[in-house]
Amino acid sequence: MTACVRQDITPPGGGAARDRWHPGRMDADAPAPVHLDKVMDGLATNPAVPANLIGRLVAWRRGHGTVARRPDLTEDMCARIIATGDHRLLHGLALNDRLPGRFRVLLAAHRDEAVRSALVVHAATAPRAMLERLIDDPAPQVRRGLAQAHGTPPDLRARLATDPVPEVRAALARHWTQAAEVVRRALLTDPEAEVRAAACSTSCARGPRPAPPADLLPTLLADPVTRAGAVAHAVLDADTLRRLAADPDASVRVQVFARQDTPEHVRAEIHDALHGLSCPGDVPGPDADDDEAFLRWYDDVAARGELRTLRLPWVTADPLPHLDSPYVAFRVSAALGEALPAHAVARLLDDEEEIVRLTMASAAPHLVDPATAESIERRYRRRDKFTFWWDEAQVLTFPPDTLRRFAADPEPRLRSFAPRDPDLPPELAEKLASDPEDRVRRAVAPHRNLPLPSLLRLLADPSGRVAEAAGASPSLPVGRMEWLLTRAGL
Repeated sequence: MTACVRQDITPPGGGAARDRWHPGRMDADAPAPVHLDKVMDGLATNPAVPANLIGRLVAWRRGHGTVARRPDLTEDMCARIIATGDHRLLHGLALNDRLPGRFRVLLAAHRDEAVRSALVVHAATAPRAMLERLIDDPAPQVRRGLAQAHGTPPDLRARLATDPVPEVRAALARHWTQAAEVVRRALLTDPEAEVRAAACSTSCARGPRPAPPADLLPTLLADPVTRAGAVAHAVLDADTLRRLAADPDASVRVQVFARQDTPEHVRAEIHDALHGLSCPGDVPGPDADDDEAFLRWYDDVAARGELRTLRLPWVTADPLPHLDSPYVAFRVSAALGEALPAHAVARLLDDEEEIVRLTMASAAPHLVDPATAESIERRYRRRDKFTFWWDEAQVLTFPPDTLRRFAADPEPRLRSFAPRDPDLPPELAEKLASDPEDRVRRAVAPHRNLPLPSLLRLLADPSGRVAEAAGASPSLPVGRMEWLLTRAGL
């Protein structure tokens, strides 16, 4: 069928694109989508979809229920979604932080525990009536979500410290680091090792963990599951510190390594010993004797990783003496220091370790000049889990002339930066839409200056992620949206 396109739509790309654009030929000129389901997922998030088409999207059943998370849903639309009974739509609606309170209370009684669990993600904006109902939910998964949610009111959250399910109490201990002392005491002395370990964990899900009550520290140091977390807060004499530096638990030795009062020769010994432990590539094979070998390998790898990811407040507070530390974690912590002098920033931005460079760049992006920013991005390689987040981050900014130069760069990742220029010329956008790398095509798909014929071709891209990005483009004509909905049987 021939789409009926609104005559007031101006195609992206300016006058030249307008001259080439013929609404009556739109269907004939553009290929059909290869990944219609992905295009529909993109369309479900498209902010330019008119209200009358959102109702048709609600009838789509092959996606992820993304339309239910739109911020512009009316109450009538919310009621219609609930009436469908579709799990994915209801789950998406429960995750919608704009969902009116009365609908949240209604969903809190839904039979699907996954829907009820999704409601607690936005506990901070939820009506108390919903939270009071869910705090006694029969499904541990729901109560665990409330234990983790920062927005759960403290009086309700505290009730979970006596929850009958250890996993719920452990989640509370791990995520509520700033709980009142009475709650923290209960969790630190819980009969379940899993809960005590979470309450005295060395890694915090949210914010710094305060020191345990002083009277509990001897017991926590004696308990193998809480020893590592207690090391950082206990006052240790030389003999005790030496004994802990040789503890069989690698995580305990990591914490001794991180203490400010650890003698440097002891710190060096621990560092060398931990680097001699198992590497990630040494995972035990299927012929390993038992699970103990795998657990030992996992703990060793985790300890080696901690040496790179530790955040040491005492180093951050006095960073300059540690700019050339032989320990990566010390230089990373120094990069988080406030008001670093220019020479220190420059030193850390050029560190041999990528995690140090990226930490410094993200801590003070305004201090990174364009040439250094380009150097950091060119040197970036997705090497490990500690820096993968940088891959598509937009921490550093570049002037338009640099972004346009990137459009012809041999490195695909840098080419994908070019569409960050809001005024990227249509001819460059069109070229990027035909790039052999899908990450480049995906980046340019929503650009406002992408000529319409190129955008329509991306709807049929062999990459589902590109097709989804094209479906989400606000520049997509309403007539094409209608055509897509009809093709999907909606």
